[in-house]
Amino acid sequence: TTKEMDPIRQAKKPNISSIMSLAVFEKNRIKSNHSHKPLLTMDIIFLRDFKVKALIGIYPWERKVQQTIRLDLEIALPNSLACQSDHIEDALDYACIVERINALIKEKHFSLLEALAENIALTILQDFHSPWVKVSVAKLSIIPGVQELGISIERKLLA
Repeated sequence: TTKEMDPIRQAKKPNISSIMSLAVFEKNRIKSNHSHKPLLTMDIIFLRDFKVKALIGIYPWERKVQQTIRLDLEIALPNSLACQSDHIEDALDYACIVERINALIKEKHFSLLEALAENIALTILQDFHSPWVKVSVAKLSIIPGVQELGISIERKLLA
């Protein structure tokens, strides 16, 4: 049963942390059509093949010549209200995310793709209140024989 499998309900002395965790668990669970077991939900939006020009790199020429980089983002929604309400006010605005990332890239020169990916991830977590994000950043055709090279990072807010 659910009671047997749920460690929060098995706790002998509930504390505020377990009560809050249980509240979040209860709020986010749904019944599957194939099972009576509860499921935690996480809705993820994505932006794929987002290309932007950037001054990025460690070599002197990379500080002068913009390169095309490709971004792929997966962003967990702070809640699933938009899925239920069908109202834009309850959703993350894709255009605002793109604007914010473009501004970040224009504001600062990054030496490493890793640093750019980290800055994008932190921006998404902080500015858009996402609980989880995956950011992939790639340089295109920068090394002969290599179509793209880059990094993927995942960041999650601690509960």
